[in-house]
Amino acid sequence: MTDTEQGYECAPWELRWQGLAVDQLQRTESTFALSNGHIGMRGTLEEAEPRGLPGTYLNGFYEEHDLPYAEAGYGYPEAGQTVVNVTDGKIIRLLVEDEPLDMRYGHASEHHRVLDFRSGTLRRETVWTSPTGRRVRVSTERLVSFTQRAVAAVRYEVEPLDGELQLVAQSDLLANEPIESDTSDPRVAAALESPLAVEFAQAEDYRAVLVHRTRRSGLRVAAAMDHQVQTTDSLRSDIMVEDDLARLTLAVDVPQGEKLRITKFLGYGWSAQRSIPALRAQVDAALAGALQTGWEGLLAEQREFLDHYWNTADIEIEGDPELQQALRFALFHVLQAGARGESRAIPGKGLTGPGYDGHAFWDTESFVLQLLTYTLPDAARDALLWRHSTVDKARDRARQLGLRGTAFPWRSINGAECSAYWPAGTAAFHVNADIADATVRYLNATRDTEFERQAGTELLVETARLWISLGHHDPHGGFRIDGVTGPDEYTAVLDNNVYTNLMAQRNLHEAAASCERQPDIATALGVDDTELAQWRDAARKMLVPYDELLEVHPQSERFTEHARWEFDNTPPHRYPLLLNYPYFDLYRKQVVKQADLVLAMHLRGDAFSLEQKQRNFAYYEALTVRDSSLSAGTQAVLAAECGHVDLAYDYLAEAAFTDLHDLHGNVRNGLHMASLAGAWLATVAGFGGMRDHHGTLTFRPRLPGALQRIGFRMCFLGSQFAVEIQQDKTAYRLVRGDPLTIAHYDTPVPLTEETTTLPIPQLETPERPTQPAGRAPVHRTGPSRAVRWCPPPR
Repeated sequence: MTDTEQGYECAPWELRWQGLAVDQLQRTESTFALSNGHIGMRGTLEEAEPRGLPGTYLNGFYEEHDLPYAEAGYGYPEAGQTVVNVTDGKIIRLLVEDEPLDMRYGHASEHHRVLDFRSGTLRRETVWTSPTGRRVRVSTERLVSFTQRAVAAVRYEVEPLDGELQLVAQSDLLANEPIESDTSDPRVAAALESPLAVEFAQAEDYRAVLVHRTRRSGLRVAAAMDHQVQTTDSLRSDIMVEDDLARLTLAVDVPQGEKLRITKFLGYGWSAQRSIPALRAQVDAALAGALQTGWEGLLAEQREFLDHYWNTADIEIEGDPELQQALRFALFHVLQAGARGESRAIPGKGLTGPGYDGHAFWDTESFVLQLLTYTLPDAARDALLWRHSTVDKARDRARQLGLRGTAFPWRSINGAECSAYWPAGTAAFHVNADIADATVRYLNATRDTEFERQAGTELLVETARLWISLGHHDPHGGFRIDGVTGPDEYTAVLDNNVYTNLMAQRNLHEAAASCERQPDIATALGVDDTELAQWRDAARKMLVPYDELLEVHPQSERFTEHARWEFDNTPPHRYPLLLNYPYFDLYRKQVVKQADLVLAMHLRGDAFSLEQKQRNFAYYEALTVRDSSLSAGTQAVLAAECGHVDLAYDYLAEAAFTDLHDLHGNVRNGLHMASLAGAWLATVAGFGGMRDHHGTLTFRPRLPGALQRIGFRMCFLGSQFAVEIQQDKTAYRLVRGDPLTIAHYDTPVPLTEETTTLPIPQLETPERPTQPAGRAPVHRTGPSRAVRWCPPPR
């Protein structure tokens, strides 16, 4: 195998890497990660070495550490939280006649790994010749169960290829793996040295359990393993346990034509309150269920779960096979991040790596939950219930800041603010409105009255109360919100950020509407007619700055009067700007890290005319450097709406390939969930033109010239429907459920099982806008049909 054949092979339903590139392990360990939203396992090799960045994570399990301040201030968060690499159960080491199988030694004549989007498993096949000349075929398959939340499993098979061999396998549970961290980059995790203290360790027969506790946060974790072994009668076994290690050793002579087959079942659990015996009982029960189901049963359950998901969520692309693969990769990983989170956060990196310390941001509500609401609404509900479970912490934070209602955190694991930098953290109050927006979207899409009464109304009420205490009525009669930071972190602590104000306006209106639907809940929350009137009055008078001279909306008040950043004098190696220039200089210039005003035109598109959107989009294209992975998907959506369909195609590709091509150079620390969800948004809201303003679904579809067809499915009000877009027409069809009415270019369309096909009107294409020097998206003219491999970046 030549070096040019190392990389991702393009295939519609899988991600396959041919060959072993040791220098690429860190990023492939992220792309090959498996998760169910509760357990996350990076795609390290079963033999544990060579490795890039090992990691096994449990959603919500963290350690605390001090936040350093050169100068402390009132209201600064006191403790940070960092996701912990918990006990690693993936490890199965192999010795072939005393030679450890290590891909850096000997020779691998065959080696490939496959992440299968249909089966939900990671497979690997290796033909390896040891340094002494003995050949074996190693086949493995790994899963993290979608149906049995606390369970993971590994099937490990070894076949001699040149005569009888003595094989020794060592199956481990390993805690406190040493990990290196680049702490010079704020996007990576803080390094934690031996965060787990042992509390219990036991091993017997083929089963072992380890219980550890974090030293500061006081969280307790249990990990257990059990095995089924199939081989010849010569098997010898031994099991041992230490504080941080349990190991089952199997030794056997395997004739040619026979195999050693090990099926390893893993159970995980954690708690802040349960005792050691209770956690042991939990993981024992998880193993009992897994063993009763068996390996083949777990595979069947996994496939059935994914069949249901793909029937609801799949996107089909004709004309770009690489993009087809990337979109399914995105959908699969977002599913993994949210499927079984069950009232836990969805971190910015999911459970694929330690990036951003494992924190959840507003990315979840504004990007990921849009996808989940229309494809897997129960997962969206669970994520919002996590936010609701942290309301008390958000109230306490608001009181600390002298405000009413809730001040939800910029970044957190357990609901407490963990950002040590307040201009981009505490001042980003738009998080409140983002949570409210996701709540309203979910309620409109599901009519889930039980959720509204349990959590939705309270989320809307408490977020609305913040705006009344944060903003004020000025002498001219407007309601203004000063001293805040919008989504663009390069423009901090300014007045009347348009995104914040418009999203707060919706928050206030929707809080009042929910209170009217649920008057008893409103009364219990202390809402009266005076407060409802106060919300509506503030919403009606909300200030939305507009530059009459330039005929555009300034991102924040007077933003368009700032000096422009000198893009022509900024060399490519000085991006991202936050790592190479002082914030004070970024804050006083017209330079945009990520879509801000443009994001407002997507989520609050009902507040802008098409002409305003086109002028605004062109203006902010020239200022936006996309130092954030959040931006390309949103820019794709507005580019398509404004008539720049080929530019939208370029941005869709950037969002979809952010991780596969490692465009931001930090995939080693985990995947970008918001960008992966942004690829769905770019497709469905961009080329599909889907909008959900005021609880009504409307579509204004359009295709770029490079594609022949886009097909996708969605859920709405308990029904499922399909949309198929071609160059000149779009077809809509109800797949299951009650009839729905949507709109196609403002024309109401009743959906039934009979396909309705409508023409796509012609749209005048404006002049293509320009981007800052060197920051335009790569122009995608379609994939080269002569290229078989998608090589890693140089």
